[in-house]
Amino acid sequence: MRRVRRGAFRGIETLAQGAGEQFDKNFLGRLNRLGRVWRLVTVWIVVAGLLGAGLGIELSSLKSYYQVLRPAPGGMYSEGIEGSFTTANPIYAVNSVDTSVSRLLFSGLLTYDSQNHLVGNLADQWSVNDSGTVYTVHLRPHLTWHDGQSLTAADVVFTYKTIQNPDAQSPLFTSWQGVKIAALNDNTISFTLPNPLSSFPYGLTTGIIPQHVLGSLAPADLRSAGFNTAGPIGSGPFAWSSIGVSGTGKGAEEQIVLVPFHQYWAGAPKLGSFSIHAYADRNTMISAYRSRAITAIAGLDSVPRTIATDKASHQYSVPLTAGTYAFFRTTNPILKDAKVRQALVLASDPSAIIKHLGYPAIPVVEPLLAGQLAYAPGYGQTTSQLVKAKQLLDADGWTVGTGGVRAKQGQTLSFTLVATDTSEYSMVADRLKSQWKALGVNTVVQLLPVDSFQSALSLHSYDALLYGISIGVDPDVFAYWDSSQADVRSASRLNFSEYSSTAADASLEAGRTRLDSALRAVKYRPFLQAWQADAPALGLYQPRLLYISHVQIYGFETAAVNTDADIYNNVQNWMIHVAWQTRQ
Repeated sequence: MRRVRRGAFRGIETLAQGAGEQFDKNFLGRLNRLGRVWRLVTVWIVVAGLLGAGLGIELSSLKSYYQVLRPAPGGMYSEGIEGSFTTANPIYAVNSVDTSVSRLLFSGLLTYDSQNHLVGNLADQWSVNDSGTVYTVHLRPHLTWHDGQSLTAADVVFTYKTIQNPDAQSPLFTSWQGVKIAALNDNTISFTLPNPLSSFPYGLTTGIIPQHVLGSLAPADLRSAGFNTAGPIGSGPFAWSSIGVSGTGKGAEEQIVLVPFHQYWAGAPKLGSFSIHAYADRNTMISAYRSRAITAIAGLDSVPRTIATDKASHQYSVPLTAGTYAFFRTTNPILKDAKVRQALVLASDPSAIIKHLGYPAIPVVEPLLAGQLAYAPGYGQTTSQLVKAKQLLDADGWTVGTGGVRAKQGQTLSFTLVATDTSEYSMVADRLKSQWKALGVNTVVQLLPVDSFQSALSLHSYDALLYGISIGVDPDVFAYWDSSQADVRSASRLNFSEYSSTAADASLEAGRTRLDSALRAVKYRPFLQAWQADAPALGLYQPRLLYISHVQIYGFETAAVNTDADIYNNVQNWMIHVAWQTRQ
C-alpha cells in the first residue's frame, strides 16, 4: 500500500515538473519576445492611422465635388437701433425704432423689389382708369392675420378711413384727404381721387391694420391703444412674441422679440427669430454689439473706431433715394435775399465734402435725383465758383468789414446753421462754415441732440438747416417745395426753405397730375428752372444707410432703398447660418 502511494506521489511530482518546464518554455520564454510583438503591433497601428487620415483627407477633398456650403435656415437674429419704442402701428410709426418694428409686423398693399420698383405685396395686381382718378387694387387670395383670421378688403378700407379720420391723429392724415375708398368685394378695393395723382400708388405701401381687432375702438382712442405696444397683430413676415425693458437712463434698453409667421404669403422667414433692441444711448448700443449681445447695428452714420478694428464685422452700405441739403429759410432777414443764397451756392464745394464722407456718395445738384424721371442735368446748381460768388455779393452791396465778415447797411452777413449732432453732419457743417467764411460769411454751427433737432425742425426755428430728405422713386417733391407746405397751418411743413414761387407751384401741380412720363418731365421743367435761379437750398449728396453685423447676412440686398425700413423688404429671405448641401 505504501509502495502504491509513493508511486502516485512520484507521478504527481513528475507531472508538476513537466508542467513547470512547459510553463517556462511556452509562457516565460515567449514573454521575453513580447516587446518585439508590441513594437510590431505599434507599427501596424501607426500605418492604419496614417491610412485612415489619408482616407479622411481624400474624402474631405472629394466632398467639395459633390457638396457645397450654402446658407441654411435658423438662428436668433438681433438688431440694435438708437431710440425708443412707442408704437408698432403703421399709421403712427415715425421714428426709426417704430418703423422697423412696424415693417416687420405689418404688410402694405404694395412694396419694392430688389431694383426699387413698385411691386405687389398684399395686392397681386392694380390698375388705374384712363382719367387717372380711379385705382383698383386686387388682393392675393387666402391672406391671413397673425391670429389666423382672414385679411380682406374690409381691413384695407378700415385702415385708410382711419387715417382719414382727424380724431385718429395719424401723421398720414393730409395725404389721404379727398380720397374715397370702397370695398368692391372681399378681395377688391377701389380708390377714387378728386384729381389725378401720378404718385398715388407709392402711398399704398403703408401697413394694413386689422378691423376685427381695432374696429370697436373709437378713433380718438386708437393712438393710445394697448394694441400698439402689447401684442399687435399684423400680416407681415414676423409675428409679435414679447417685449422687455431693462436698465434706466442712458442704460435703458427695450427688447422686442418677433417670431416667424409661417402663413406669410411670400413664405415663412428663414431666421428663427428677429429681435429689435432699442437703446437710449448710442455708446451703450455699441458696447452691446462689441460684447456680442446683439447681432447687428442699424442707423449709425459712420463706423465707430472700436468696431472698425473688428475683423469679424460685415459692413453694408445701402444708398438711399434721398438728398442731403443745406436749406436756406427764405423768410430769414438775411437769407431772403436771393443774391446771398446764390452766392452761398456758388462758393460751396460739395465735391470736397463728399471726399471726406468715408463712403462713395452720389452728388445732389437739384431737387430731383440723378436718373430720376424728369431729372435734367442742365438745371443743376453751379458750385466751386468763389470768385464769381464774391463778385455777386460785391455788386449786391455786401462789403468786407472787420474780421473779413461782410456787412450791408449795418447788417452783418451772419446766420446759424442747425443740424443733428452726428459725426457726419458735424464734418459737413464745419466744411460749409469754412467754405462760406472764404466768401465773407459768418456761419454759426449749432449741433442739436435728436429730440431738440426734431423740435427745431417742426417749428422751423433755424436760419439754415442741414438735413436729409427722403425723395423716393417718384419725382413728386410737392411736399418739400410747394409754398402751401411752408404754411404754419400745413400738417407737415416739409417745405423747410419756406420757398415760395408761383412758377414752381404751378409746375409742381402740373407734374404730379400727369400720368404720361414724358409729359410729366416736360411739366416739371419750369420748377427746375425756378429752383436753379432762386437757390432756396444747396444740394450736397445722397446719404447712405450703414448696416453693421457680426455675421454675413445672406439675402441682404444693398441696392438703393427709399427709407431705412425698406431694407426689410425681403427680410423673409435673410439667413445667417451655412451648412453642407449636395451640389446640384
